[in-house]
Amino acid sequence: MANPKIDFLYLSENDMIEAGVTDMLGCVDAMEEMFRLLKMGDFRMGGAGNNSHGIMMVFPEESPFPNMPVDGPDRRFMAMPAYLGGQFDMVGMKWYGSNTENKQKELPRSILMLTLNDKDTGAPMAHMSANILSAYRTGAIPGVGARYYSREDSKTVGIVGPGVMSKTAFDSFMTVRPGIKRVQIKGRGKKSMQSFIDYVKGKYPTVSEIVIADDIEGAAKDADILFLGTSSPTGDINEYPYVKEEWIKPGAFICCPAAARFDDDFILNRARNVADYVPLYEAWAEEMPYPAYHTIPIPAVHCMDLIADGRLAKEQLEDLSDVLTGKLPARKNEDEIIVYSVGGLPVEDVAWGTIVYRNALEKGIGTTLNLWDKPYLA
Repeated sequence: MANPKIDFLYLSENDMIEAGVTDMLGCVDAMEEMFRLLKMGDFRMGGAGNNSHGIMMVFPEESPFPNMPVDGPDRRFMAMPAYLGGQFDMVGMKWYGSNTENKQKELPRSILMLTLNDKDTGAPMAHMSANILSAYRTGAIPGVGARYYSREDSKTVGIVGPGVMSKTAFDSFMTVRPGIKRVQIKGRGKKSMQSFIDYVKGKYPTVSEIVIADDIEGAAKDADILFLGTSSPTGDINEYPYVKEEWIKPGAFICCPAAARFDDDFILNRARNVADYVPLYEAWAEEMPYPAYHTIPIPAVHCMDLIADGRLAKEQLEDLSDVLTGKLPARKNEDEIIVYSVGGLPVEDVAWGTIVYRNALEKGIGTTLNLWDKPYLA
């Protein structure tokens, strides 16, 4: 019998916390399973090849319309739709607006929401606060990489850019490498560095050394895991945070979810270049003007430019899932240096959002809202 009534669950930020959105081990495990489903092809995202990061709307530098916003740092709106199969079997879309000036209003730079939908009817199933969800899924992707590529005896982490993304990434590093004892931090401001230090001290008493580095070299020196999480203006690659090969410890795992620059000779001849999901970078190469690295400052984007130039062989940019599925070894030798690029995928939000939503249903968390009892225009 037909039932046209549609209710859906609303989850506030506090609801999300109660439903387990900050469970980093669960999130790392969910992201690992998501990557396996990507490799199998049991997913869909936007774009002609179903691999797009999403659809972004930006504003012009100047506008004749007085009410239209103009371009500014991190000023954009973005829709990120996806379907993920397997145990998730869910359609969803993350939607957000971003503006650096939000900080002056004591707001996050980006304000995010995630909607989950019935895969057959399109009816909403949940609408949830997604800032913490997005931060944790973003931090968990470095954790999946560290679980496989970092040395098991890793003791020292270098952090460049101690913001929110670095905090959740550090959570994931501690989750998969609990023997970490030392953190070396390079930041721009005292406030962000102190916030990061307080976070580590309060959450990880086993970390016995916290060092403030004067520069990137100081953060990178002797680091088993190096995390480059600082924002940078795009357009001039010479302004991207630069890591010199001689600063890098043999065997280091370098995680790059933001701007990062290395010498081409190192990338071409000695680094092991890994991407979280290579088809995402191939989609960016098609969507963005060449060279794309000037617009998207992640090392794997530069690898795509080098491939287009005929300087880097396509197989020199590896896909994380090839290690997860056993096609490639996690480490070819103990001294190899892995440069791991993290781009971000809509399926990540759907994966973790689905698990948190199901937790909320099981625990009776959230507010049920009604869309209609019967559609007016049926």
